[in-house]
Amino acid sequence: MIKNSFQNRVLGKGLFGAAMLACALAGAFSGTREAAPAPIVQADELPLHWQGVAVRPLALSAVEQRFAERFPGRIARLTDGRRIVVLRDVAAPTRMLHPAADCYRALGYRIQGEHLQTLDGGLQRCFVARRDGLALRVCEQIEDARGQRFADTSAWYWAATLGRSHGPWRAVTVTQALGGST
Repeated sequence: MIKNSFQNRVLGKGLFGAAMLACALAGAFSGTREAAPAPIVQADELPLHWQGVAVRPLALSAVEQRFAERFPGRIARLTDGRRIVVLRDVAAPTRMLHPAADCYRALGYRIQGEHLQTLDGGLQRCFVARRDGLALRVCEQIEDARGQRFADTSAWYWAATLGRSHGPWRAVTVTQALGGST
């Protein structure tokens, strides 16, 4: 066991300081530069149809607008009259592209039945969000520039961060009222 003496504490702090200095110098002389911030995604025009049905843009809610002001990309809402489609576009990995279930929980919804489901040619994460007698079916996925899809936000984040997925990326969240309510 190492004795907690003044001499050992000074030696430990000195070694720690030398290690920090070595890391700083290695970074300064490695020739690498910090990457410039990724540009905000300015995706193409919004789709006029979603799964073969005409859609129209919707204004962001007050909560969505506040989030969008800090979001490192673009957020858009569309509807076909029975579903709401939220598109979130980003050019770089970000923790601000989080699961839709987190948003619904923050808004006071109870999340039930989270599961993976194959929809529209890809695996999606789906769940039911309930609040005040309203039940919503919500499904989401993230697609990269090469068509690779992710049903799990964390899996997307690490794949993007480690260079296994290439942007820009589009997260698609589709919400529909259950039980005939709108």
